[in-house]
Amino acid sequence: MEMTQENNNHSWAVENNQVEIMGKIASQFTFSHQVFGEGFYMVDVLVKRLSESEDRIPVMISERLLDVTEDYEGEYIHVMGQFRSYNRHEEKKNRLVLSVFAREVEFVADDDENMKSNAIFLDGYICKPPVYRKTPLGREIADLLIAVNRPYGKSDYIPCICWGRNARYASAFQVGGHVLIWGRIQSREYVKRISEEETEKRTAYEISVSKLEYVD
Repeated sequence: MEMTQENNNHSWAVENNQVEIMGKIASQFTFSHQVFGEGFYMVDVLVKRLSESEDRIPVMISERLLDVTEDYEGEYIHVMGQFRSYNRHEEKKNRLVLSVFAREVEFVADDDENMKSNAIFLDGYICKPPVYRKTPLGREIADLLIAVNRPYGKSDYIPCICWGRNARYASAFQVGGHVLIWGRIQSREYVKRISEEETEKRTAYEISVSKLEYVD
């Protein structure tokens, strides 16, 4: 998967975190936050899997890229950017919130097969010991948490899931180890218990890894 930037104006930090998705806009824009007078808005994009199921991926878009007062639901959009995380404090603990930060967007036909519908490349570091397990059906899985550096000392923390041979390989990775990861963003619904009587349906996001390399 080649997703290098065309010009050299982008900093190195963009090169180590590259996302490309194409899918159908499935929500209105909701205001997220403002930085130096520039408003950022969230919108959900439905991206098809090969299996015909879909991933619902949250995308953060600047009001300078699109008219966020318009209703684009049902339109198809191609987004290039980065996968970012931040900690949201709730229920007395921090929750990792993930979304695609859009750098470039364009509207497209829904059958444009020249575009990657869901691809990500990460160059980062293992920040906690991998968790290796087998499912009841014997499928091997390893969960990784990758720190991907941004400029100015910030990092994005991105959960990744490896399968089969890759899971076995990743299970031996050391904290601090340098890894390159290629894959796709996937969404997964789960039920969170809030209290004895109350539960809430939530969505988790992670990278389903198709290829990885241990650099160090």
